[in-house]
Amino acid sequence: MTFSLTARCPDTGMFGIVISSSSPAVAARCVHLRAKAGAVASQNITDPVLGQIGLDLLARGLSASEVRDAVVASTPFIAYRQLAFVDAVGRVAFHSGSNTLGIHAIHPGDGVIAAGNLLANDQVPAAMVQNYQATAGKPFATRLVAALQAGLDQGGEAGPVRSAGLCVVRDVSWPIVDLRVDWSDRPIAALEEAWTCYEPQVEDYVRRASNPSEAPRFGVAGESRI
Repeated sequence: MTFSLTARCPDTGMFGIVISSSSPAVAARCVHLRAKAGAVASQNITDPVLGQIGLDLLARGLSASEVRDAVVASTPFIAYRQLAFVDAVGRVAFHSGSNTLGIHAIHPGDGVIAAGNLLANDQVPAAMVQNYQATAGKPFATRLVAALQAGLDQGGEAGPVRSAGLCVVRDVSWPIVDLRVDWSDRPIAALEEAWTCYEPQVEDYVRRASNPSEAPRFGVAGESRI
């Protein structure tokens, strides 16, 4: 029901996840990131708690494979879970339980991992990673969105997708990008449109949080010129 890509940007240290599904509000359940620690995608028959546990372990300095092993060893119903991990230095690990739905696949790369279940074909994750790698040099979030579109172009899910999400963390405790399309006939296209709108404003919002006195004007009706 889901395909996703999880990555660490080697140039900036940012972590990001991009995801789409036939289910509504997929990003609300499956996306887990923590600045300077790592990222976890928890999908298939989803248990969001596994993402939270994974982030806590990554924040303690465990490697992606150590976190994966700990989660797998301690989790009931792990056969139903599909998980992807990226740690603080970009190492990746994954788990696909024996009860993962339909055609499923995972494709790891250097600092990046794509995973999917109930897919149209088993090449979807590979297409996502290949596109992500081919767009090196572009803004990190732009690469993530392009990778998601590449997964859709490769066939995506076995049925139509209805939701999508993009989340990126950097050097502050909150996501600098957290965009979601919770129900749409064209969720990936809508997500790309939202990112195109938001991209020029990301740094403005970061500055408004850290030092509003030096931030750009807010651009809202009634704003004081003082």
